This record gives sequence, structure tokens and C-alpha cells, in this order.
Amino acid sequence: MALINEFESRPSDARSVHGPVSCGYRVFTIEGQRILQLDTYGSPERKIQGKTSQSIQLDAKSAQDLINILKESFPNLQG
Repeated sequence: MALINEFESRPSDARSVHGPVSCGYRVFTIEGQRILQLDTYGSPERKIQGKTSQSIQLDAKSAQDLINILKESFPNLQG
């Protein structure tokens, strides 16, 4: 699990899309700090189905940074 404190653009030649998985989320507060946690679950072919595969956490600053990245990456998004 990781609390993201910074995003940085990194060039890559990769042009493939990973297989689809489900992502759960939860919001909680610890010591006055609001946290959004995103958990991805393995593909249906995974040995233990439904097991958390990766978890990331965002605080208010990293959430705002991600919003800015999303707006830049997908300029036609509404809302």
C-alpha cells in the first residue's frame, strides 16, 4: 500500500492496455486527514479471486494533483 505524495510524468514507449479489473474505494479520516483508498482486485484468472492486488491512497493534495492530471489528459471530460 502506498500514500501518493507526488505525481511525475515519465516518458514511455509502452502502448498496451492491461486487462480489466474491479476497483473498490473507501474514504476515511486519520488524525484529521481525509484519505481516499483505491483497491484493485486481481483478474478472474487469479489464483485467489477477490484478493486485493494493489492499494493506493490519496490525501487532499494528491487528489487535487490527480484531478489536474485527469483534466489535462482528458480535456473533453464534463464535471
